[in-house]
Amino acid sequence: MSNWTLFSNHGHVLVCLARDSESRLRDVAADVGITERAVQKIVRDLQDEGMVSITKNGRRNRYRIHRQKNLRHDLEAHCTLGDLVNMVNEGGAQSNPVSQTRSIEAASVKIEPVKSATKKLQSASNEIAKPETTKPGKSRVRPENTEVADSIEKQQRSLF
Repeated sequence: MSNWTLFSNHGHVLVCLARDSESRLRDVAADVGITERAVQKIVRDLQDEGMVSITKNGRRNRYRIHRQKNLRHDLEAHCTLGDLVNMVNEGGAQSNPVSQTRSIEAASVKIEPVKSATKKLQSASNEIAKPETTKPGKSRVRPENTEVADSIEKQQRSLF
């Protein structure tokens, strides 16, 4: 059995970008089965043809498929990119186990920093300053852990 597919790599890249507009090109390359460099060239080709536009979203790129654009070949020129993408993605992400895995991984990546930040806040709240009475009517705030307080004082003095 030969190893060929009906769509070209350009079609595969287009479908991947339509499924996840903020997908990394590294992930698209893994899904399609080609190198990241090849995906970069394909995205550039799609951009030059006006099929895709790229905008920066923080440190990531966002890929917008121009669904009204007609396909290039005379046999398919009556169809738009939107028709093609809708036909292929009809089942949505549920039919693509790779997309499901990636969305689960992305969700866990977003959750982990929140969990670690929460733990840091909880440990810091345990060392919050408690009022210490020095003279009647006056109170002074001093952390329970004097080593932490001393290191903070040293750092503050070195700043000035």
